[in-house]
Amino acid sequence: MLDESRYQQLADVAFRRIEDAFKDVDAEDVDLERSGDVVTLTFRSGARCVINTQRPTRQIWLAANARAWHFDYDAASESWKDDKGREGDLFTQIAQIVTAAGVPITV
Repeated sequence: MLDESRYQQLADVAFRRIEDAFKDVDAEDVDLERSGDVVTLTFRSGARCVINTQRPTRQIWLAANARAWHFDYDAASESWKDDKGREGDLFTQIAQIVTAAGVPITV
């Protein structure tokens, strides 16, 4: 398991990557708001996607469309992988959710 300092460093990098991906997206289509360890994406339809850190488990959690995913950092691939091995990595899943909401994006 990652120590607290390394986990926070990796989570911060992930959150910056998410924020950077939405810099040029019209806020009318997807509004990104970050408050501490929580990023909320609000879509034109009013639907939301929430990404947040979970320090006790050293994970990043994602919730959208009445579903939830938990991601662990995988040092071998240097990515945040679904802890159930279902749906790839954090950034791919976010891109799929946002694209399904009508805003094609690469995270």
